[in-house]
Amino acid sequence: MAEPLNFELVSPERLLLSEQATEVVVPGMDGYFTVMAHHAPLMSTIKPGVVDAKLASGGERRIFVRGGFADISPSGFMILAELAMPLEELDAATLDSEITNAQEDVTDAVTDEGRLAAQTRLDQLKELKEALGR
Repeated sequence: MAEPLNFELVSPERLLLSEQATEVVVPGMDGYFTVMAHHAPLMSTIKPGVVDAKLASGGERRIFVRGGFADISPSGFMILAELAMPLEELDAATLDSEITNAQEDVTDAVTDEGRLAAQTRLDQLKELKEALGR
């Protein structure tokens, strides 16, 4: 069995997960990456997607994140999510609302940079919806 690491996933509303994990797959801005014990220190932004944590207890947790930061250090791994919810709580209506908000952000953007960032987020949410089949 793989060696566990301390893992916490926090959103502004609540602490969603604080457990020992053997592997955590994260939607990084440059693609998904996997964190295991003894990973090199790293800070990364994360994009909308699903964090998949294999717990040392044998279970698995899948949590939707709308973005945020990942911080890997010798003491463990923490995700500070902009918004997060367990996948079982994410329904089609919530995802559709996120997509509608992102579409409005594209329309309301006043700079090319802002429009590009909003369009990227919209595309990521649409990809997530397609991947989840919702």
